Amino acid sequence: MVREQYTTVTEGTHIERPENQHVYKIGIYGWRKRCLYLFVLLLLTTLVVNLALTIWILKVMWFSPIGMGHLHVTQDGLRLEGESEFLFPLYVKEIRSRVDSALLLQSTQNVTINARNSEGEVTGRVKVGAQMVEVQSQRFQISSEDGKPLFTAEEHDVMVGTGRLRVTGPEGALFEHSVETPLVKADPFEDLRLESPTRSLSMDAPRGVHIKAHAGKMEALSQMDIILQSSDGELVLDAETVGLPKLKQGTPGSSGSSQGFYEICVCPDGKLYLSTAGEATTCEEHSHICL
Repeated sequence: MVREQYTTVTEGTHIERPENQHVYKIGIYGWRKRCLYLFVLLLLTTLVVNLALTIWILKVMWFSPIGMGHLHVTQDGLRLEGESEFLFPLYVKEIRSRVDSALLLQSTQNVTINARNSEGEVTGRVKVGAQMVEVQSQRFQISSEDGKPLFTAEEHDVMVGTGRLRVTGPEGALFEHSVETPLVKADPFEDLRLESPTRSLSMDAPRGVHIKAHAGKMEALSQMDIILQSSDGELVLDAETVGLPKLKQGTPGSSGSSQGFYEICVCPDGKLYLSTAGEATTCEEHSHICL
């Protein structure tokens, strides 16, 4: 330890300084100086390498003042040019393509779009797979350009909002339950057929059922009975000619003066049959047909 002594003297007094005066040198010398220079050299080298790597990364990743590569930052959000591959889920508010190009979503497995609520629960899902397209939601709706519902599907109801539902399959349309519609119509020059292969076919309407064939005939074929019944009204056959070609015919009488005319006879149970016409009714002669 160096001790400094301060002496107060007056003028004219001579004081001798000690002979062993110490001299101090200021600075770093020896191995400490060499280590410091080496550390500064390493620091400069690291700085140059980092600067070079930063410039290389900026060049490889195509960094620019407006974004990175094909990814541009705009006032409306992010704009991505070309094709991109996402390895993990993508969370966005809106995805749209350029005005002059289409939007393509492609995956080797499937494409799934989820909608979640504030609690993170999935409220809607669209999944496009290799075998089918699955939509999971409380309500599925397809609308036109002006917002008119074209097709709506719910848990207990499916509605078609177009003016016409057209089925072009060769086998037609198959309904496992009832169908409610104001009109069933075939295409021009095509046949309309309503068929139930193993069960019955029923058409009900509170204000009437109208069946029309404007340019052809209408056929009703049944293996069993065809019943036309009206509870409060009447059965009207309005035509120029009413033909019953397979009615049972009675045996011609001995008079032989019928000249090919017959009369229609009715049994008590409503059965009809033909009887050879005569000067008087001949239905009683052939009433055995009613037995």
